[in-house]
Order: sequence, then C-alpha cells, then structure tokens
Amino acid sequence: MRNQNMTRREMLGILAAGGMAMRVAHLKAAAPGFKIGACDWTIGKRSDPTALDLAKRLGLDGIMADMGSPSNDFPLRHPEVQKSYREAVARTRLAVSSLALGVLNEIPLKNDSRAEQWVSDSIEVCTAMKLKVVLVPFFGKADLRGDKPGTDAVVAAFKRLAPKAQKAGVILGVESWLSADQHVDILNRVSSPAVQVYYDMGNSQKAGYDICKEIRFLGKRICEFHAKDYDDLYGKGSMNFPAVRKAMDDIGYRGWMQIEGVKTPLGVEESVRYDLNYLRGVFPPTV
Repeated sequence: MRNQNMTRREMLGILAAGGMAMRVAHLKAAAPGFKIGACDWTIGKRSDPTALDLAKRLGLDGIMADMGSPSNDFPLRHPEVQKSYREAVARTRLAVSSLALGVLNEIPLKNDSRAEQWVSDSIEVCTAMKLKVVLVPFFGKADLRGDKPGTDAVVAAFKRLAPKAQKAGVILGVESWLSADQHVDILNRVSSPAVQVYYDMGNSQKAGYDICKEIRFLGKRICEFHAKDYDDLYGKGSMNFPAVRKAMDDIGYRGWMQIEGVKTPLGVEESVRYDLNYLRGVFPPTV
C-alpha cells in the first residue's frame, strides 16, 4: 500500500480533476436560452436575403423576414428568392426565424379578401423555407380596437386558415393593440393551436397594459416576441427588460425575440449593436 500521506502534486491533480468535472457538469446542465434577431425592416433590408449578411456583421442570431407586398410582387413567394435565402442561411449560418406580413396593416384581413389569400400563401412560403411562425399584424387600417364587426371577420378568416396552418405545422401569430384578454377571446373563438399571440412588449406597454402580467396570463399562447422600447436605446428607456425576463422564466419561454428598433440615435447599425449587447446580458443564449 502507498503511504496515506498525499503529496502536494497529487492533491493539486485531484482538485484540478474535480474542477474539470464541475465545469463539464455545468455545461451538460446548461439549457438553451434565447435567440435574438432583428426585423429585416428595422435594419433596412426588407424582403432582402442580404439581411442575413448584415445580421451576421451585427452579431445577431438571425432575422424576421417580411414577405413583401403587391407593389414588389411578394418576393418571398418566388422559388428563386427562397433559394437565395437558403443560400444566405448556409453562408452566414444564421436563421430566418419567422415571416411577417406587414402589408396587412394597409390591406387588412378584416375587410379585404386579398389579405386572406396572402396569409394562405404565407403558410406555403413557411413550408418551402422551413419556418414555423407568421406574424399577422393589426395596426394602422387593420386596428381592431372597438371594431366588433372587424374582429368577427378576423375570427372567421382565422377559422378558415387554421386547418391549413395546423397541417403545415405553422403558427399564425396575432399582433395588435388589443389587451391580453381580448387576444385570448380571439384565440378561444378560433379554437386552434395554429393561432397564437405574437407579443410586442413595447406596443403593449405603450397601450398602457401591465406587460409582465399579460405575459404570465398568455403563457404558452405566445409564439414569439418583439423586443422594443419607444423611449430610448435598450436599458436606457422605460422598458424593464429584467422584469420581462422574469415573466418569461415564469412561463418557461425560451426562443426567439426580434429587435424592432424605434429609437436609433447612434444610427441604425450601431443602435442595433448597442441594443443587442444589452439584450444578451438579460437574455443569454444558454441558461
């Protein structure tokens, strides 16, 4: 048997091995956290595959891509443009997290039959591009506040669209000025897991809602988030991002949030870099 008295070298070796084991255990325990992208219109690259190249330079994880409008013949509906996005994804190793239909703010789902067709088309675009979320917005001419007939029409449209979305594994995310209660009323009436809420924390705060309470209330019915502060660069304005993180923790949300910049005092690119650096400290990639 060896002498029971341990040498200093042996002791250091054991401690080092123990430290390595603890680090390995920590890495194994680390869970996926948050992915931070930017809306392509925020970085000035609407419906443009080179948005991914800019996103890479900015340090983002990806982008939300706008499908386009009748004025540019909806670029993302075209196979050659979809191919350009796939090539950009491979080149940058970033992701297109979701699709947006900004055109619906001007040509609303509630009163124009073309809009329903475009939402239907967006589901096919998602299938081709392997995306899971479509942002369906209700701002501007599409605002649903105080519009019961318009809301009823939207519910009816979603009921027609939901089976196709559900079959494709696509979520239609409702974003509007409505409260969480009003959003849930729409979701309950549609009664499909394919219709959820796309939660914009900045818009909801601007509307006067208790956003952390709303996030906890909506829970798993939130498909994705817009990160926004109407007052300043992130961390300098009125949005309490650490409180938002706590609310996300409480509902178990881990996934994408998109920077939709409102204040860009440093210029668009530097402001997005600033906002991203701040968000990384609150919403890390692993937790």
